[in-house]
Amino acid sequence: MKFRDLLRLVINNLNRRKARVALTAIGVVIGTAAVVILVSLAIGLQMNATEQLYGIGDLSQIYVMPSYGGEGSFVGPIGGGGGGGEIASPDILLLTNSAVDDLRGISGVKSVIPREYLMSSMFMQFRKTMGYSGVYGVGTSDLADLGLETQQGTTQLSRATVVIGYMVAQNFSDPNLRPGQEPPPPPELYDQQVQLIISKWDSEGNEIRRNFSVRVAGVLSESGSEADWSVYMPLEQVKAMNEWAMGTRINYNKTGYNEVIVKVENADRTLEVRDQILAMGFQANTMLDFVQGINNFYKILQVVLGGVGAIALLVAAIGIANTMAMSILERTREIGLMKAVGATNRDVLTIFLGEAAGIGFIGGVGGVLTGWLAGQALNVVAVAYLAQQAAEQGGMPPSVAVYTPLWLPVFVLLFSIFIGMVSGLYPALRAATMIPVLALKYE
Repeated sequence: MKFRDLLRLVINNLNRRKARVALTAIGVVIGTAAVVILVSLAIGLQMNATEQLYGIGDLSQIYVMPSYGGEGSFVGPIGGGGGGGEIASPDILLLTNSAVDDLRGISGVKSVIPREYLMSSMFMQFRKTMGYSGVYGVGTSDLADLGLETQQGTTQLSRATVVIGYMVAQNFSDPNLRPGQEPPPPPELYDQQVQLIISKWDSEGNEIRRNFSVRVAGVLSESGSEADWSVYMPLEQVKAMNEWAMGTRINYNKTGYNEVIVKVENADRTLEVRDQILAMGFQANTMLDFVQGINNFYKILQVVLGGVGAIALLVAAIGIANTMAMSILERTREIGLMKAVGATNRDVLTIFLGEAAGIGFIGGVGGVLTGWLAGQALNVVAVAYLAQQAAEQGGMPPSVAVYTPLWLPVFVLLFSIFIGMVSGLYPALRAATMIPVLALKYE
């Protein structure tokens, strides 16, 4: 039997039972629409989460820390904490200058920038206001090497200057504010002299303070990362502050750095370089780890939600099987007549499988269109709601909430046809194996 003749015969048979076919196809419509909507929702949520994560860090940066291998493995300060401590375990791997040189030698590494944090209590003072923030010393003269940009001033670091994060000024308040008084607005710190006051305690418990006057040379653009709340200074300046606070000289060749930032030439090689750093024995992490974790979670979510929709397709498959079984009972004499005039078992099997696949196709097309339209409507509502939430919380507005990739409707349509054929397989086999004489005598 030619394919064209088969197709015409299947369409004519389906047209003869429009109401029954339509009712059966509705089950397939519901199932396929559920799969399209639920999987599109999971994909949209994944895209939204990934966009948010891409905005909170440079994916080409790897944060490397020393490895403190054993339990009770050291005595005394480590990692920029001074030269007085003695290393008690060979398992400890420090970020010394030679280790930094080894990191620079890894293929694909663009730059290696040591970073130290201020290991002393500190507050900032500007006129009548005071504020608190983390202070970092970085081994570069330009914060642009870390992918940071400024909304005011420069990213260049020099002695007696600082570059502050977007939100640092928000931490300033008037300590002498009386109850009921309206708090002052955040100060404009750009190009102003700010006092950095650090403190330590002597053996008798007395507090000793030291004042550093610095000029705010730049204010960073908002990035959604820790940089928004940080104060950046030259590494040597923070080293001098730590030496004063700890009362000892710091030798990075012995104690190593607290942290090193490895900048990779291409973000596609970040995980490859990270693995090499881990193989060297150091601790290393990157924002790409979080992105991958989020992607893995949403892939599982897609499978789970797709499975929920597939349950509805399973119910629809039972409906198709029931419809085909009833059709065979009603058309037993017709089947006997077809076989009597020369139709083979294969021809009969193909006709009934074609009808079952046709019901799956009709339901699949309707389900894909219904699911896509419902997804677009849900997308408009969800994006508006999430954008409102982001505006209230100060986050980035989402660009999409429900996303239907091209492969999903195609896959769901083919899957619905497959479900139809599988559901009609047993009734079609029954029809194909009927004995013509008995089928013609059937009442």
